[in-house]
Amino acid sequence: MSQITLTFPDGNQQQVDAGITAAEVAANISKSLSKKAISAQVNGAHYDLQWPITQDAQIAINTLADDGPALELIRHDLAHIMARAVQELWPDVKVTIGPVRDNGWFYDFDRAEPFTPEDLTVIEKKMRDIINAREPVKTELWSREDAIKFYEDRNEPFKVELVHKIPQGQDLRMYWHGDWQDLCRGPHLVHTGQVPADAFKLTHVAGAYWLGDSTRPMLQRIYGVAFKTKKDLNAYNTMLEEAAKRDHRKLGREMQLFHMQEEAPGQIFWHPNGWSIYTGLQDYMRRMQRADGYVEVNTPQVVNRKLWEASGHWENYQENMFIVEVDEDHAREKTVNALKPMNCPCHVQVFNQGLKSYRDLPLRMAEFGSCARYEPSGALHGIMRVRGFTQDDAHIFCTEDQIEAETAKFIAFLAKVYDDLGFENWTIKLSTRPEKRIGSEESWDRVEAALGNACKAAGYSYEIQEGEGAFYGPKLEFTLTDAIGREWQCGTLQVDPNLPERLDASFIGTDGARHRPVMLHRAVLGSFERFIGMLIENYAGKLPLWLAPRQVVVASIVSDADGYVLEVTEALKKAGIRAEADLRNEKINYKVREHSLGKVPYIFAVGMKEIEERTVSVRRLGENRTSVQPLDEVISALKAESLAPDQQ
Repeated sequence: MSQITLTFPDGNQQQVDAGITAAEVAANISKSLSKKAISAQVNGAHYDLQWPITQDAQIAINTLADDGPALELIRHDLAHIMARAVQELWPDVKVTIGPVRDNGWFYDFDRAEPFTPEDLTVIEKKMRDIINAREPVKTELWSREDAIKFYEDRNEPFKVELVHKIPQGQDLRMYWHGDWQDLCRGPHLVHTGQVPADAFKLTHVAGAYWLGDSTRPMLQRIYGVAFKTKKDLNAYNTMLEEAAKRDHRKLGREMQLFHMQEEAPGQIFWHPNGWSIYTGLQDYMRRMQRADGYVEVNTPQVVNRKLWEASGHWENYQENMFIVEVDEDHAREKTVNALKPMNCPCHVQVFNQGLKSYRDLPLRMAEFGSCARYEPSGALHGIMRVRGFTQDDAHIFCTEDQIEAETAKFIAFLAKVYDDLGFENWTIKLSTRPEKRIGSEESWDRVEAALGNACKAAGYSYEIQEGEGAFYGPKLEFTLTDAIGREWQCGTLQVDPNLPERLDASFIGTDGARHRPVMLHRAVLGSFERFIGMLIENYAGKLPLWLAPRQVVVASIVSDADGYVLEVTEALKKAGIRAEADLRNEKINYKVREHSLGKVPYIFAVGMKEIEERTVSVRRLGENRTSVQPLDEVISALKAESLAPDQQ
């Protein structure tokens, strides 16, 4: 039998027979490791302990102490265990597919009767019985033909369809959890008892079309979450409770920020309070971009299909575009246009006007571009996922030699914005060359190195996402962590030599010849709508004073104080503070509760004593105590506090 070389994380090597399994490797190392092993990393791939290793490999054995692999396997096995539990409880139910996602998994079932919350409790109990039985997990390779016959004999039409999609002659993998079998790529745990029985929960049921096709049967999708310990599960549930309190849709109603209605699906009706946040954020970004050397442009929202064909979007993105047909002068053929889903092709048109020189580069071009993209109705979510939105979009036209410096400059810009907006924790991911790509290997080497070096120069580490770049260039993704630990992918920087080539952009180089610029697509917020939703949830509606739509409410304690209330309100407005008067014939405690619910940062209570002393009783949102302060002093302090971070 041929020999292969295994290299371990400590650098040690072993000569072993080809076809050895990871389980055998673990047993050769120690009896203790053999008992703890759950899977292996083989040449960077996640390997089942039962799979044979047939070539030289870098290998590391995983145990339940390794969070990433352990959680992946726990959640994957739970998907199978749940499907088994469902079929044992209701033998006529047809199983389909059940992948791992986010913090758990889901599995789709074909069942005539809808699953109820009570059913989920019964399924959970059955799953724990399976886990506690500690039944072995086994795997085999089957031929495509054997698998089709197996599923046809068992009357599993969805599995038959999946197997038919596998190319002729290709073997597939079968897994058994005890006596229950499923088609799966793996890997999986060694036995069901390795799944923690007290650290998972079935959360809800939703409808889902088979393979996402609305012309196919509607199935029932059961969702679950799982963690390594009950403590982690409890922490997750606490986070969900906190997230529900912070839901931007709930707070949007309480703060009177926006609404949405069926006549305009996926689009936002901004109310005065919400639009104040929007314009305040936009003004801040505009000042920041100008200070960083950007020129601002504005481009059309409706553009003829010819441009989208030239850019490649018509071929590759048309299903997400809103098409607009116009009968020009009652012509026989209508002109076909589209609402722009992104701004980049239009920015190249601005760049192409007039001859550009190398002296003009880098050219940083920004736009608060209104875009429209078709999103399925089921994917829409408040102002976080919409069909009409505005990007804080910009494109940097530069040479390849300028990529590193421009990227480092952008990261510093992005870091300042995130810090100003209250997001101190964020990470960078570098997506590298995919299997199918254009350009030379040397060019990819240079550009990937430029992005990595820029991160280091800016003082930040980064995570590699192998093969996740676009076919024309690598990119950076910036992911924020909010106040309750949720992650949001927001900022991006994408290197693109492709679009300038397609749209014939050029500049005159030092040699007097024409050259193609590189285009850096970059965004910090992503979209104003989504980012405002994030801000609302991150701050639980208690926005920093400079962004709060109503900064101060001046409330009368008695009606005789109405005149002074109006005087104070006017003085605040003259100082540039967004202030309102509340003269309603209501008790002051009622007014305080109402404006606190509306997340007004400051409430000034005014009665006869305040009139005599030319003071106000100041109550800050979230504080129970009040303080009496001279009017002039409090206005001066608020004027300074209400400035945006870049103006302080």
